Amino acid sequence: MKFQKLVSVLLHPIVLPTIGAILYLLILPSSINREQQFFIIGFIFTTTYLVPLGILILLKGLKLIQSFKMHTIKERKIPLFLMILLFTVLGNILLRTAIYRDFGMLFYGTSFGLIIIYLFSIFNIKMSLHLLSMGSLVGFFMMMTIEYLTTVTPILLLLILFSGLLASSRLHLKAHTPKEVYLGFFFGIVSQIGVYCFL
Repeated sequence: MKFQKLVSVLLHPIVLPTIGAILYLLILPSSINREQQFFIIGFIFTTTYLVPLGILILLKGLKLIQSFKMHTIKERKIPLFLMILLFTVLGNILLRTAIYRDFGMLFYGTSFGLIIIYLFSIFNIKMSLHLLSMGSLVGFFMMMTIEYLTTVTPILLLLILFSGLLASSRLHLKAHTPKEVYLGFFFGIVSQIGVYCFL
């Protein structure tokens, strides 16, 4: 049980954008210099980890959510809406700067995935945010393979392996049903492909 909780924490949805940014800078060809790399990692960490964490603390203080795990669909709606706004603004900012455009695509794709989850929640259908985030990274690096005509197969295999580990952990913790896990992962990938095709 402790191992599954550790996996869920280390691969939390608010951690994965920073991991994705670091992987991107390590393996893909880029004109981003070292100073710009530190800036973008710090910017992404602040806006996708520290800000959401602050929002969750505030919502818990206001008793709008009972716990940070947000077990019920009702509890998820306000945080989801705020995350959609945050990721859309972030994507818009990054898309305007040529050297950070790919990061903008990542966050627009993630925002699109969150919108899908929010719409499904209206009909009381829950999906895994953890697996949506992992699926988004898988979809993003699939599209970057096409964009840069380079292979990132080892990274994709590693991400898929960790996706399976994360899915297993979420199921073991009884946080989700298999359907919720599969839907989250599927729409994570689809959202990135959709954004890449239409932007």
